[in-house]
Amino acid sequence: IPGGPTAVGFDSYFGADVPNRPPFCFMENDRTVGIPSEFAAPALFGKNMASKQGPAVEGWRLEPILPTLTDRVIDFIQRHAKQPQPFLLCFSLTSPHTPLAVNDEWKDKSGLNRYADFVMETDAAVGRVLEALGQSGARGNTLVILTSDNGCAPYIGADELERKGHFPSGPLRGYKSDAWEGGHRVPFIVRWPGVVQRGTVSHQLVHQADLMATVAETMGAKLPETAGEDSFSLMPLFKGGDKPVRDHAVSASIRGVPALRSGSWKYIPAPGSGGWSEGADPGHPVQLYNLAEDPGETTNLDVSEVERVAQMRNLLEELIVRGRSTPGPGQKNDVDVRRYPESSDGSGRQ
Repeated sequence: IPGGPTAVGFDSYFGADVPNRPPFCFMENDRTVGIPSEFAAPALFGKNMASKQGPAVEGWRLEPILPTLTDRVIDFIQRHAKQPQPFLLCFSLTSPHTPLAVNDEWKDKSGLNRYADFVMETDAAVGRVLEALGQSGARGNTLVILTSDNGCAPYIGADELERKGHFPSGPLRGYKSDAWEGGHRVPFIVRWPGVVQRGTVSHQLVHQADLMATVAETMGAKLPETAGEDSFSLMPLFKGGDKPVRDHAVSASIRGVPALRSGSWKYIPAPGSGGWSEGADPGHPVQLYNLAEDPGETTNLDVSEVERVAQMRNLLEELIVRGRSTPGPGQKNDVDVRRYPESSDGSGRQ
């Protein structure tokens, strides 16, 4: 299997592709574990409409995926904690992503729905990893970061959870796929004994692109100018600093609609979510929110803050054209630059 983790610098790899896409098997380094000689139909995945048909190894089941991955992570920690060299471990959890493959001992544990059960099983898997790290003796000098790739998906029974008084996006608007905060504002939990003070909370703006510069700094490595063009080290925040490490951040919806965060302000050059959620107002082609006062993005200030809208639009365009947000030489975009909001003639002018 070309182009996998071992082709881009990792020493080893074990995992499964996203559990609802073929091939349905485990993969180790650049080989499948077993030969996917059977054909898995969508019936294997219940109501998950994102699942695709494709080849599978004989007897493939979804429920063992999370326990198996967790076991392999624990084995890795036990082996490498005894070595003098530091290790980097990326545990890409397949849960609680659909399909909801909850093991029997976790079914109905939450009292909410099957997705909530799966979240509890995922919590337990993370707990097993942290316990293994403690037992290995490496807990005291190991940086652990727990985060997610996007907000909660609406199709996991979010309406049922809300009826029961549980709101997966909390006070935020939208869900996975959206340019609104519920689509991409996620937990970022750090544990690093002796560096990060226990129980502290930072309200500074961070981006997952910052992981690259952060890890490089922990290793004493200097990134070349052509790498990590949007990555700022989070080490000052880890050490208790309260000053911003970045002034702004760009995210994107599933349909490619960008959102620019600058300080407490949020700019979206489109009238709606940019994703699956409804609620577009065609009378307002752009959106501007003050998240400090309105984290739920309920009040569009595009009319009353015309100058700020122009400033945010210009900043977004500058970041796209420069190809970077960190200091350094501009980088070439690998696709044609899109200017926002887009006009009918493609010029970007309103």
